[in-house]
Amino acid sequence: MSTDEKRRCIEPSHPELSVQRQCELIGLNRSSWYYQASPAQESTENLNLMRLIDEQYTRTPFYGSRRITAWLNTQGYLVNRKRIQRLMGLMGIQDVGPKPGTSQRNKEHKVYPYLLRGVEIVRPNQVWSTDITYCPMPQGFMYLVAIIDWYSRYVVSWELSNTLDADFCIHALNRALEQAQPDIFNTDQGCQFTSHDFLAPLQEREIQISMDGKGRALDNIFVERLWRSVKYEWLYTHEFQTVPELHAGLDEYFEFYNTERLHQSLEYKTPQAIHFV
Repeated sequence: MSTDEKRRCIEPSHPELSVQRQCELIGLNRSSWYYQASPAQESTENLNLMRLIDEQYTRTPFYGSRRITAWLNTQGYLVNRKRIQRLMGLMGIQDVGPKPGTSQRNKEHKVYPYLLRGVEIVRPNQVWSTDITYCPMPQGFMYLVAIIDWYSRYVVSWELSNTLDADFCIHALNRALEQAQPDIFNTDQGCQFTSHDFLAPLQEREIQISMDGKGRALDNIFVERLWRSVKYEWLYTHEFQTVPELHAGLDEYFEFYNTERLHQSLEYKTPQAIHFV
């Protein structure tokens, strides 16, 4: 069976099998399915609003839906909070209150305490952190997950998806753990990261699990800074028309970020130079 035929066999809405499991069963690399998939869709008007929300939230990650709505109103967009809550939920953005829509915490999942308040970060692989962000495209959008080392700022792994299911987060985690493992792994309380399948590889390796306080976006400050760099230095200055173009562009950027981009906080060294000392 050809790769194209295998792709056509995948049923994203299958009631029992995740996309990742379907790919495993038919011998299809999961990436080859997602990167040929279409971006997630919304109306042109909503895509414009989502782009504005993304840019403002990147500048002010402490803004919830109430402030985002008020800011949009000042820009001449007469939208109500309910609509903005729906769009923020669709984008996977955490509100100051309970998360709306698809990024809402699953109440059946265990939530772990935040372990990093006051902790001194002194070496690579002491703490890793992960998060999901929204990637705007001219005709839709994708979701990006990345895992970053807190000490070196090195991006250990990343993945794209056109849905907010946990599969692409699990794939990024497994790829990262093939390289090394941290003492502590920090996430937010999103259902992707509290799911059993995501936490199991961490528990099996006895890695300590830390979760941000609800509504505390800055508990994961290093990932928030990464998203600002990715967006201002790359996504907002390029228009990727297709998912493969977006993937190739991000691959180029993260290679630059890890191996060439000098960080003031690292005394003008690269993440790679610090991470692999």
